[in-house]
Amino acid sequence: MAEESVVRQSAEELPKPKSPYKEFARKFLKRKAAVVSLIFIIVLALVAIFGPMVIRYNPNAADYTALLQGPSPKHIWGTDEFGRDVFARLIAGTRLSLSVALGSVVVGTAIGIILGLLAGFYGGIVDSIVMRGSDILFAFPDILLAIAIVAILGPGVINVVIAVAVFTVPSFARIIRSATLEVKEAPYVEVARSIGCTNSRILWKHIFPGTVQSMIVNFTMRIGTAILASSSLSFLGFGANVTEPDWGTMLSQGRNYLNTAPHMVLCPGLLIFLTVLAFNLLGDGLRDTLDPKIK
Repeated sequence: MAEESVVRQSAEELPKPKSPYKEFARKFLKRKAAVVSLIFIIVLALVAIFGPMVIRYNPNAADYTALLQGPSPKHIWGTDEFGRDVFARLIAGTRLSLSVALGSVVVGTAIGIILGLLAGFYGGIVDSIVMRGSDILFAFPDILLAIAIVAILGPGVINVVIAVAVFTVPSFARIIRSATLEVKEAPYVEVARSIGCTNSRILWKHIFPGTVQSMIVNFTMRIGTAILASSSLSFLGFGANVTEPDWGTMLSQGRNYLNTAPHMVLCPGLLIFLTVLAFNLLGDGLRDTLDPKIK
């Protein structure tokens, strides 16, 4: 009985295992810049969802009595060349800009994951084809490749999504391939193979979860890149229709009035800058939190 009580007491004194979610939250909250960026992104997402429902002005309604007015209590971010409220158009454009960026990254990520898993798992000719295709895409600057694709397909939001997704694929394919090569040598994968699991089950049930950590960081940072690329395409006239409230389109229209109404350029430009910066800082914070080599 004495020995049992000693064993029970020793077991009670052992430290309880920490929850991985609590440990992640503890480490992440130390990255102040990443936390602030996450709050900014959450607010931006709420604005994209609910903002158009509560804005005071119709973003497409022209008011020819208030052309090119500067910021004022009535129009806090001024008006454009048609008297439309810039703040209302930016709020409405948040949904379009984030949707295009998120949609393109999701499509590019899905294709990149599939190609990276197949290349890393099977190797050989599959690996050579995927990697050489990625090398070809990497040979072109992202924005030039996107412009070439949109020039072939024609302008429009859907074609912008396709163009941005195409140059997103190779980065994910390389990252997932590298992670797959490492994970597939793990003991639990060998055990799964030894008990007769099929290749598809091993690939998606055992290897893919081990690559998610690498994917999350790149996914977050790629959203910022996609926002910048889609805004650039809209700025050049390849993206959204000129009547739609898109950040890049607003920036393009405002450059003609830079001397008389600088707010038309400063407001959308500042919003693009802050949004891209927030996603990049969040990605850095996630990388520092998830990487076990960084203390």
